Amino acid sequence: MIKAVITDIEGTTTSLSFVKNILFPYSRAHIADFARNHAHELSVNALLEEVCQVVGEQLTTEQIITQLLNWIDQDKKVTPLKSLQGLHWEAGYQKGDFVGHLYQDAAENLKKWHSQSLALYVYSSGSVHAQKLLFAHTDFGDLTLLFSGYFDTHIGGKQQTSSYSYIAENIGLPAEQLLFLSDISEELNAAKAAGFATIQLVRDTPLDTQAAHTQVASFDDISI
Repeated sequence: MIKAVITDIEGTTTSLSFVKNILFPYSRAHIADFARNHAHELSVNALLEEVCQVVGEQLTTEQIITQLLNWIDQDKKVTPLKSLQGLHWEAGYQKGDFVGHLYQDAAENLKKWHSQSLALYVYSSGSVHAQKLLFAHTDFGDLTLLFSGYFDTHIGGKQQTSSYSYIAENIGLPAEQLLFLSDISEELNAAKAAGFATIQLVRDTPLDTQAAHTQVASFDDISI
């Protein structure tokens, strides 16, 4: 019996276009000024230093900014970049520059599952801070209270089986009682290898009945 649902965000609860056409361009336009203006803050300085650790050499602030922009252009899932993005996206949400996109079927079913006492969690390559910002600023209101916890790549990559083993241990439930939702088959493969039940969201192309994971077109088609 499934007792908890862990969901991805991009392509699963949230459209790819929102991330790629709104959040990423906003980040590219603002991350340089954010790094320059907040480098003296301990939390931001630690993330800038983490960039240096990832590339394996000490960089100036301007060189760090260049590296961050390159990672954005390459859509790299690098943990310090994702953490910095979450910090400066906060200003965008607060000023009303954008609202967190959520598919209606995702919002409605997450609310329903929560009312049925299913524990809900998020696991995304975006930072925990960015995850909370998105779910706090949706057209359906603040949904953060639906979730019992959030995970990002600080626990490991989303295509690594060990990440899902960590999630199961952290939640405190056997892996077979956990359902992972994602649009990416490689992530689902890793979760399945850890013992999770899996469902693949396929929103923009026909379903493949021969796929390795059960495929659905929306949260409405998920039966728990």
